[in-house]
Amino acid sequence: MPAPQIARDEELHWLALRLVPGLGARTANKLLERFRTPEAIFRAARSELEAAGASGSLAQTISSGCSFEDAVTQQQKMLETATTAVPISDPRYPARLREIFDPPVLLFARGRLELLDSLMLAVVGTRRPTPYGVAATERLAADLGRAGLTIVSGMARGIDTAAHRGALSANASTMAVLGCGADLVYPSENRKLAAQIIEQGLLVSEFPMGAPAYPQNFPIRNRVISGIGAGVLVVEGAQYSGSSITARLALEQGREVFAVPGNITSRMSWGPNLLIKQGAKLVQDWNDVIVELSPEDRRSLIARSQQRLFGEPDQPGAPGPEGSVNPASRKILSQLKVDSATHIDALLEAVEDLTSSEIIAGLFELEMVGAVKQLPGKNFVKVW
Repeated sequence: MPAPQIARDEELHWLALRLVPGLGARTANKLLERFRTPEAIFRAARSELEAAGASGSLAQTISSGCSFEDAVTQQQKMLETATTAVPISDPRYPARLREIFDPPVLLFARGRLELLDSLMLAVVGTRRPTPYGVAATERLAADLGRAGLTIVSGMARGIDTAAHRGALSANASTMAVLGCGADLVYPSENRKLAAQIIEQGLLVSEFPMGAPAYPQNFPIRNRVISGIGAGVLVVEGAQYSGSSITARLALEQGREVFAVPGNITSRMSWGPNLLIKQGAKLVQDWNDVIVELSPEDRRSLIARSQQRLFGEPDQPGAPGPEGSVNPASRKILSQLKVDSATHIDALLEAVEDLTSSEIIAGLFELEMVGAVKQLPGKNFVKVW
């Protein structure tokens, strides 16, 4: 979503607020609710800060302005790494994240900032997945990404990595929420993946530049993963794993919880299978997620997919669907009829210059935007 960047002086005050020792997200948000801007917080008297919810020692620390020196260093690091500060007051700040109990007052972001305004789904799971878990994650992340969702995960080993890779393999959008500074990569073997995400997606962190990946950071990070999107999909994890904690956070935040069922003899299936017993939506394919989204979110996905395939629908003089759709999908649409079904085998014979995978991918996109409907027995009809 296009929005002007905040001024350097304003950015410095937001950074200084984030760097105040002992100031957590909840208290920072209380102070912002009372004083509206970081500048006003730093100008306030100690008695005013205490009246707004700060302890005596915290009020003294804020009044001293001791965090401004570190804020200047942070600004320089951000400049060197093309990192953008997105404060909670910024129009680009994710709307759903702003709604949670203790949203971060400041996000550090690298990559495609417009993804902050996209419809997101978190995909999480164990750091020690089975081959089944990896395959299921990559397939679902690719299909859900093609359907228009931004796939969010934590770039950890295992399922997180598979989720990002699945989305990237489909040229879909993905976002990594880090438990360290946005200028660091953890784990280090994901350096190449991080570079890909910065180029094709977005890296986000609430931790300052240079902040190490301390163990205590990850539970804090998980509330962002669960709160930033429409829901959380759990693929594999033990009964009391981090992914199960993220699912519980999602429920507390009013988000949908989805789970991929697993082998009952595998410990890695205990987490998702238990979630299903407790009411999580069982997921076998991408459509199991899409049908559970709110009508507003489904309309948003369809509108974005139509725009991607056919161009802006509301532009005056814009061509109809078949006139503006991409060439591969146009060929598929030209072989389909509104009043009679066409079997996929007949379609494969009729469109000889497209591979079977291209035709299947084209049908998937056309079905997603409502241009094509699949009937039983792999038969297809044109809706428009």
